[in-house]
Amino acid sequence: MPIQSIASASNSLIAALPRRERLQLLAGCETVELVLADILAEPGQRIRQVHFPIDSIVSLTTPVDAGASIEIGLVGKEGMLGATLLLGVDASPLHALVQGAGAALCMDAVRFCGELKLAPALQRVLGRYLYVTMAQLVQTAACPRFHVVEARLARWLLMTQDRAASPHLHLTHEFLACMLGVRRVGVTHAATALQARKLISYRRGDITVLDRKGLEAAACSCYAANNAVWDSVMGRRARQWT
Repeated sequence: MPIQSIASASNSLIAALPRRERLQLLAGCETVELVLADILAEPGQRIRQVHFPIDSIVSLTTPVDAGASIEIGLVGKEGMLGATLLLGVDASPLHALVQGAGAALCMDAVRFCGELKLAPALQRVLGRYLYVTMAQLVQTAACPRFHVVEARLARWLLMTQDRAASPHLHLTHEFLACMLGVRRVGVTHAATALQARKLISYRRGDITVLDRKGLEAAACSCYAANNAVWDSVMGRRARQWT
């Protein structure tokens, strides 16, 4: 399939651009395969490439203590990695790790900055995207203070499923513990509780969402709040899981 068709169908930011600007942007992109556990960015390091995931997922984490970190966001087909270039900031604020292997559109950061100057529609789309991202980060920062691990796990599973477009997820105990900022025993208890309610099945890192509606009901309010912010600013997304 031509690169224009792949990106337009699978990355929301690129698909939102007018045809001329979309084709101009795609002309400078190449399709790359992101490998599981690859590191795409480190806090403070210069942004050398931007990525628009197609069917890959990137986990965004921030260090909180020596050797410890917590996940504060995910980037999938709805977004991009490197959007802070719009603000004139060429250093990454977060650690970016490939959580789900797959394809992405990639462009050199210098060329991308040049494209930004010539594409007002791209500036507007990314400005809204940055606003939504900041609002969601604020929600995520408050979440551990007010919501229990089980509800937070349900939210992260829903967020991952939204981007994976599949009920089958591979998430190890170690990764889930990092994602939630808790000990492995906390993840085990939360996953066991969700499995007992027949919302998921969980075995050696392989998770299957059995009851999407039930998982939404079990999730903390941050999931619905994040979706509401996205819908109000970026436009309502087509829900694959109803």
